[in-house]
Amino acid sequence: MTAPAGMQASPPRENPSRAGAAPTVSPIAGALGAEIGGVDLARPLGADITAAIRRALLDYLVVFFRGQDLTPARLVAVARQFGTPIPYPYVKGLDEEPLVIPVVKREHETVNFGGLWHSDTAYLERPPLGTMLYAREVPEYGGDTLFANMYLAWEALSDGMKAMLAGLRAVNASDIAAAKATRPGGAGGAPREILSATHPVARVHPETGRRALYVNRAHTRRFAGFADEESAPLLAYLFAHQTRPEFTCRFRWTPGALAFWDNRCAQHNPVNDYHGKRRAMLRVTLEGDRPAGADAGGGEREPS
Repeated sequence: MTAPAGMQASPPRENPSRAGAAPTVSPIAGALGAEIGGVDLARPLGADITAAIRRALLDYLVVFFRGQDLTPARLVAVARQFGTPIPYPYVKGLDEEPLVIPVVKREHETVNFGGLWHSDTAYLERPPLGTMLYAREVPEYGGDTLFANMYLAWEALSDGMKAMLAGLRAVNASDIAAAKATRPGGAGGAPREILSATHPVARVHPETGRRALYVNRAHTRRFAGFADEESAPLLAYLFAHQTRPEFTCRFRWTPGALAFWDNRCAQHNPVNDYHGKRRAMLRVTLEGDRPAGADAGGGEREPS
């Protein structure tokens, strides 16, 4: 495998997991989430390691790595082994690596980026496959991130609710007030137009075939064919339901930690409990597909 740019001066070193046992996978909660050990992401990843990480992502929806030493360029190189990195529409990337966006809350700030439950950029026609978030600076305590399993959220609904929702589609938009309040205002020449996309409420994962509840508080405005006012009561119920504690896990950040989550079946919420402290992260987003749904009987997927 060819080493990423900037590493050609010395021959690739073996990743520690190649020399012995396979990477370790340690679940952190009953609902989702696992820490992967024995992998140095700063070194080239072989096909066996990449496959093990991908399998763990599909099994646990979000995976975590501790103690990594990554430059922005290396972060992009790691992301490329799992998909195609894409720009985020509302934040300018780093000058040296435009596909990497900084996610920073400074000591004097009280609003954190994306500080509410959400699935990333559901207002795109092709929402991201997943996201990688890398910790450069974190407070001594606070600033954890919560994750929620949308497979479990769907499966816990009553049969009658599933039957009703299975045929519905939801309109997602980039101008929901709660989400806009957590986004850097107009940073880096953000597009002025409102981005909007309509997706199945019961999303079928393209790799696992499982259904996930695909609405979220930050971006879902209404059900297609319904008025905002008509949609609001049911959406409010679903928003509360999908983040029940038994569907969630909590990750405490340490410097050099990296989280990689599957945006197709998981939501996340960065906890804003560290006023007066600095938290600095780097983020890369991976291109996804057009969400597909299924009929109430679990039949054919919608054409993409």
